[in-house]
Amino acid sequence: MDITNIAKRARGRVLREAQNYTHYAESGWAELCWKLAASGFPLRINEQRLALLRNKEAGKRIFILANGPSLNRTDVDRLCGEVSIASNAIFLLFDKKQFRPTYYTIEDYLVAEDRRKEAASLKVGWKLFPEDVRKFIQPDERTIYVNFLRQYDGFPKFTEDFRRKVYWGGTVTFMNMQLDYYLGASQIYLIGFDHNYARPATEDAVQGPVITSAADDDVNHFDPRYFGRGYRWHDPKVERMEEAYRIARSYFKAHGVQVFNATAGGRLEVFERVDFDSLFNNANSRSVP
Repeated sequence: MDITNIAKRARGRVLREAQNYTHYAESGWAELCWKLAASGFPLRINEQRLALLRNKEAGKRIFILANGPSLNRTDVDRLCGEVSIASNAIFLLFDKKQFRPTYYTIEDYLVAEDRRKEAASLKVGWKLFPEDVRKFIQPDERTIYVNFLRQYDGFPKFTEDFRRKVYWGGTVTFMNMQLDYYLGASQIYLIGFDHNYARPATEDAVQGPVITSAADDDVNHFDPRYFGRGYRWHDPKVERMEEAYRIARSYFKAHGVQVFNATAGGRLEVFERVDFDSLFNNANSRSVP
């Protein structure tokens, strides 16, 4: 056998073993960090920042914004001064509105990669992303990465401790609900939850669950640029989202947190409905009438 080929194969094995060792070492270190953070001993600055958010909004009402077309029929500027969580391409609203979210999130790695520049440059209170999209979104002093589990047994699950782990639920808004509980919300109001999606256009490129838009206008979100031409998205499965929402509803009910759907229309009926405008009739009101 050629000595050169033997040397090449040996070198390849050594490199593969080194890469495996590095991967396992990094995974083990990260897992230890998450465990210690959940025990109240955050080692890294990242987990120290996350610890600051525990019960930070205790007793307050928090608004979660989804990104459906109904946002265009909702006066989101009424949320200035309220605690809110918004996600993904919500920044497309900023040229028309004064509203800025208190917390900003992304969980889908396609969105993280395609919107990496906007997410990195966004200036809000806090930005929270899964650890595995760190390679796409560069952190700043207001960025926190979380231990986000995309695959796990017993779907769907709702986390008991956001510091330790966060569960995927088929939509970023499920991550936001888990964040809400960690922040200490007493009431949660949902807006922009249209819960209804048009199927991909015939010209869109579909590869498994990934869809690349060929059309210029996105009809499923509040702005046609949201998933416009060239942007990628996962095929939304409403039934799967609804299953996750039901788990969230049960968890919140068991822990004394009220959740209301204040969306203008839409098809989400898992949560009790309330009129958005009625929440602001009394300047001093901070609870449902």
